[in-house]
Amino acid sequence: MVANGKKVDLMIRNASVLTPEMNVKVNQCVVIDHSNILEIGDDELISLSYEARETLNAEGKLVMPGMIDAHMHTCQQLIRGRITDEYPMIWTRIMVPYESNLREEDVKTSAELSFLEMIKSGTTGFIDAGGTYMHKVAQSAIQSGIRGAITCSTMDSGEGIPESMKKSTEENIRINKELYQNFHGAGDGRLDVWFSLRSIISCSPSLIQSTFEVANELGTGVQTHMNEYPNEVRYCLEKYQKRPFEFLASLNILDVNFLAAHGILLSENEMDIIKDHDIKIAHCPTSNSGKGFTKTPSLLHKGVGVALGTDGAGHTGLNLFDQMKVLKSLMRAFWGVSIFDPKILPSAKILEMATLGGAKALMRDDILGTLEVGKKADMILVNIDQPHIEPTHNLIHTLIDSCNHQDVKDVIVDGKIVMKNREVLTMDEERIKYESKKQMKEIAVRASL
Repeated sequence: MVANGKKVDLMIRNASVLTPEMNVKVNQCVVIDHSNILEIGDDELISLSYEARETLNAEGKLVMPGMIDAHMHTCQQLIRGRITDEYPMIWTRIMVPYESNLREEDVKTSAELSFLEMIKSGTTGFIDAGGTYMHKVAQSAIQSGIRGAITCSTMDSGEGIPESMKKSTEENIRINKELYQNFHGAGDGRLDVWFSLRSIISCSPSLIQSTFEVANELGTGVQTHMNEYPNEVRYCLEKYQKRPFEFLASLNILDVNFLAAHGILLSENEMDIIKDHDIKIAHCPTSNSGKGFTKTPSLLHKGVGVALGTDGAGHTGLNLFDQMKVLKSLMRAFWGVSIFDPKILPSAKILEMATLGGAKALMRDDILGTLEVGKKADMILVNIDQPHIEPTHNLIHTLIDSCNHQDVKDVIVDGKIVMKNREVLTMDEERIKYESKKQMKEIAVRASL
């Protein structure tokens, strides 16, 4: 370090760095100032030009972009382990009673536990599918230091859904708009507020159109669960004589700000609609595996932006390292074996889906998703100096095959260290775990789970 060098907030020295081209450069220095990446280059040369307020020694570590969970439910932490091995329909039998009995304190604790788990798994950004008491989610996200997008759960119809969970078009828009006005851009710009539709089955055409119109006026995103279940496709065919994406296209509302979660049961025409409107898809490999096999290779071949999600703790953990492994195995087994193509979905592409793909889904790929000068300093440091990772002929392959969330040692979001050597600095982990256990028992009684 040079005493008279340019003063910066943070330097990461002696690092291996994942490049945007999915190569690994060694002996690198990453310079961070005012939440952005200022410079990346040879450690011996770069480090001489700066005087950092804080320095991280990344020897034996890989610095890579933070991963982005493009579809999850912050409200589902208190139902973990309950729906596995259950017969359909878990939505009306279990999820509806659970969500309709959530209280403000439950949502707050569930959100805190979500952010704690994501940070400790190397996830620096998220897109929440929506719920109730979302102001508590917003406050918890701001406190945790994580980046993401939140929305309200929006429904006005649907069988098996209690009236307390349904609201008129006007009321749904008012509540989501109020959330937008209060929290969009909060946390130094880390928090976005989107609009959502829970599903086509539970939203009227009037609500669907109004949601898109208001979101477009405000310049923000829209998301919904799409083509996840056969009954959803059947409903649209019977009611509208069109498949789900065909129905939305007929309303002339689709645009680049639309994120469709799951996207399992897609026709060729629907995939063309997705491509033509630059719609982003969020696959959730573990959750999706019980419903069908996604057409991920075909979507990518068409140039569709595909991201990865966990679908929340109700279905799995909030761990994208696991999702990458599951996706790799599913695609190889279902699509690759039949045509003898073992690299039907290469590891580098899967890693890109979890990083840059998530940034595109979040509509923030101009500032997130890759480690480049000028982009936001959202990154994780992975300990690769371990017998299950090194030595390796190809570190990208090994990240997918062998790496796990425990290998993430440090997490940086917006240029600030939020986890250092596995300790989350922005949250009280012991309190959150204690309150989670207590509240899980209480809601199980209230919801008769």
